[in-house]
Amino acid sequence: MSPSSRLPRSPLAPATAVMLASLVALALVGPLVWGAAADRPDPAAVLQGPSAVHPFGTDGLGRDLLARVLTATRPSLLLALGAVLLGATAGVLLGACTAVLGRRGRRLTGGLINLLLAFPALLVAMFLAVVFGAGATGAVLALAAAAVPGFARLAQTLAAGVAGTDHLAAARVLGLRRHRLLWRHVLPNIAEPLLLSVTTAGGTALVALSGLSFLGLGVQPPGYDWGQLLSQGLDRIYAEPVPALAPGLAILYAALTFQLLGEVLAQHAARRGRMTREPAPVPAPSGPAEDGLVLQVEDLTVELATPNGAIRPVRGVSLSLRPGEIVGLVGESGSGKSLTALAVADLLPHGARVSRRTLRLLGADLSALTPKERNRHLATGLSMIFQNPASALNPSLRIATQLTEAVRAHRGASRAQAAAKAAEALRRVALPPALLRSRPHQLSGGQRQRVMIASGLMVRPGLVIADEPTTALDVTVQRQIIRLLTDLRRDTSAAILFISHDVALVGEFCERVLVMYAGTVVEALPAGRLVEATRHPYTRALVASVPDLTADRGRPLPTVAGAPPDPFAPVAGCPFEPRCPRRQDRCAEQAPPLEDLDAGHRVACWYPVPVAAPTAVNAS
Repeated sequence: MSPSSRLPRSPLAPATAVMLASLVALALVGPLVWGAAADRPDPAAVLQGPSAVHPFGTDGLGRDLLARVLTATRPSLLLALGAVLLGATAGVLLGACTAVLGRRGRRLTGGLINLLLAFPALLVAMFLAVVFGAGATGAVLALAAAAVPGFARLAQTLAAGVAGTDHLAAARVLGLRRHRLLWRHVLPNIAEPLLLSVTTAGGTALVALSGLSFLGLGVQPPGYDWGQLLSQGLDRIYAEPVPALAPGLAILYAALTFQLLGEVLAQHAARRGRMTREPAPVPAPSGPAEDGLVLQVEDLTVELATPNGAIRPVRGVSLSLRPGEIVGLVGESGSGKSLTALAVADLLPHGARVSRRTLRLLGADLSALTPKERNRHLATGLSMIFQNPASALNPSLRIATQLTEAVRAHRGASRAQAAAKAAEALRRVALPPALLRSRPHQLSGGQRQRVMIASGLMVRPGLVIADEPTTALDVTVQRQIIRLLTDLRRDTSAAILFISHDVALVGEFCERVLVMYAGTVVEALPAGRLVEATRHPYTRALVASVPDLTADRGRPLPTVAGAPPDPFAPVAGCPFEPRCPRRQDRCAEQAPPLEDLDAGHRVACWYPVPVAAPTAVNAS
């Protein structure tokens, strides 16, 4: 049984389709069939009631009201839809741009939206209709302006959900301009709920436009719409109610059709979501600097503002990578690994403050570049592989579009050249080029991660930051991804910063290892020494916590006793002191610096563990 057959169909859909088709048909053929009768005066039939000749009666000039109601379908619908489309376009662009603007621009735009929402939409429409002048054009512009704040708030809320996604962060890494981010990565991902809102707003706009015409602020004679016909029929409603009820029922029918259409589309969108949901010429970047470093970071600190005060989840981090080198960054969750990588890639959340003494990528001092130059340099010199490829890939775009964006934007490649390069990149990661026509939800987790690696191949970056790229994958696929990263390093001489909490994997894959705890690097050592020659008690505990097939299954797995420190209550001494089995008084009073023990081995500990000492770990 197919998924679609298991999902119930909406009983409203057939009725809504019939109602919508009838409105479209009347709008198209109404003026052609009944237009002449609607405008033909008959002095002998003035203000007649319903009859066989005139089912809805006649008006003050003897014109047939049925013909006028049917003919008014076109202007009533077109004016209402025009007002909605104008208001939705302006409002959506205003609200969605908050996802791509800077902190100040986002704050100003949000304040403007809040200010506009303070005024009732109907009163705004009536006021602006007077300002613009009575008539169809003034009424449409007034209703469009009144609709802008509502659409802007909806788009702002939806865009906020897209702003924090990995795929938008990846697009920022590519250095795409704001308008491209908006059109390609924000609007497609919020289009569905916006379309539903526009559909239902059509009925609201129709009622509002008819109200303005009823008050004499909308369509003016000799033109007419349902609102004006309702106003004319109201004068004799007690004697002949049909001339007033007929245009009122037409308004109700059309408004109900738009509401039902929105409901049907919403149900269809929810059903489709359940069906597609998976089970549980710009110059190339400069080469390395004269000292041979691809990346050089010194004294990096990140400060984040929270409702409870500012915290520093990254403090004084220094690291460097050479061409072709693979450096592992390990530590418990919350140790600052990913924030360090995001700070290097200039992808920290809005409001974060970064300070550093040095931040150089491929020989360029990023702090000395203009924002445009920095974005371009990062887009072509750095590639990020995120932990969750499902969120790192834009769900609304095909794989081909996402792979070719950077090379077209920054290498000046044509569409055909970019497509050929994308096909070749997929082949290099053992994927068929036919997947270029697919969307991310059609791929498995391993395939999506391979696509992310292929994306890095497109611009041949000097640095690849892999932020836990194997966490959500099974062991077999993990090994395949590791081999692909190894091949990428061999073929391109790219340096790789490999972030993971899997100490065993890092020791096997990397050449050097940096161990982070509470936002600082507590030990830096060659990967070959990770198992037997670690000197910091925290690193020893991490290594000891790796499951061993030879361990006694009757005993609990070893863990690091205690909990990480509270970021809101920084300590003066060593942050690991409360959990350390070797702590002494000095540890609580003074933080140890990261100092050299021997060649290539540095540790931040007042009392390093002797190499020959047994592992000191508390089991819990």
